[in-house]
Amino acid sequence: MIRVTLADDQTLVRAGFRSILEGEDDIEIVAEAGDGEQAVRQATELLPDVVLMDIRMPVLDGLEATRRIMGDPRLGAVRVVILTTFDLDDYVYGAIKAGASGFLVKDTEPPELIHGVRVVARGDALLAPTVTRRLIADFASRISAPPPTAELNVLTDREREVLELVAAGLSNEEIAGRLVLSPATAKTHVSRILAKLGARDRAQLVVLAYETGMIRPGWLG
Repeated sequence: MIRVTLADDQTLVRAGFRSILEGEDDIEIVAEAGDGEQAVRQATELLPDVVLMDIRMPVLDGLEATRRIMGDPRLGAVRVVILTTFDLDDYVYGAIKAGASGFLVKDTEPPELIHGVRVVARGDALLAPTVTRRLIADFASRISAPPPTAELNVLTDREREVLELVAAGLSNEEIAGRLVLSPATAKTHVSRILAKLGARDRAQLVVLAYETGMIRPGWLG
């Protein structure tokens, strides 16, 4: 059972998400929060699998709430998905940098919401090449050219190839097809990259790829 917390200051939004998700046999809503501080407290007490976090809330906004959850070693298994009205949003970029596993716009279709919760609950990042990668590229383009970094020197040539494809939004199966590997081998490469770079999930790998200059905005379209 996937245990979900809904954090949004609008009661009707929470009710809408609840009605969609509670219809699924494998999803349970364990709590609702009307502000970020309450969301952090519930995450600490209940340890949900997924927190659907509104970015703009009173008392504590979703960005700071995400930072606190991701920064608490006791909450290592909790995943955050950011909810926003706009897909290109400075706050969303900050939240993904802080460790959120991706984001959903609030008018997303019900099947996409359900799929997103399941994807994140199983430990993957919610990466849509046409949206999340565009978001990261847009904000990375505002950063001056990064200085030379040794951060990626720990990676083998093959791992660099895999990281480039992760940054392009490809799944393990797609990476395997592109590099003529088995899906299991592609998954192993991704796991090793995560460990070497100290990244929480694929979303953070995408951020690293852009911010270290490995991938430039506009790469792969």
